[in-house]
Amino acid sequence: MKNLLKKSLVLITMFLTSNVALAQKSNQKVVIKTTLNCDHCKECETCGLKFKTEMLKIKGVKMYELDDKAMTFTIYYNPKKTNLQAIKEGISKLGFDADEVKATAEGIASLDECCKI
Repeated sequence: MKNLLKKSLVLITMFLTSNVALAQKSNQKVVIKTTLNCDHCKECETCGLKFKTEMLKIKGVKMYELDDKAMTFTIYYNPKKTNLQAIKEGISKLGFDADEVKATAEGIASLDECCKI
């Protein structure tokens, strides 16, 4: 009985470890260059809230980090649900450049004056 319990625990541990490894492999990471025109975007009433609420609404985006000093977004996404171009277009609709994809006029209009391009 004790031996069976040990074998069961080993099998369960191996199963869980393999699932975690597979889940991590399904997500990809990309760094996207942007342009920020203010020194407080993350704390801005409009832009900061937009980052917190709208970035994760872009289909397939799991997590993001904004480095306002380097002016980059690090995006973690599921490539089965989206692609890099769709993510860049989603960011542009929020009013920010995403590499070669320029911010849309509607997105820019939704930003505070201090954050507009």
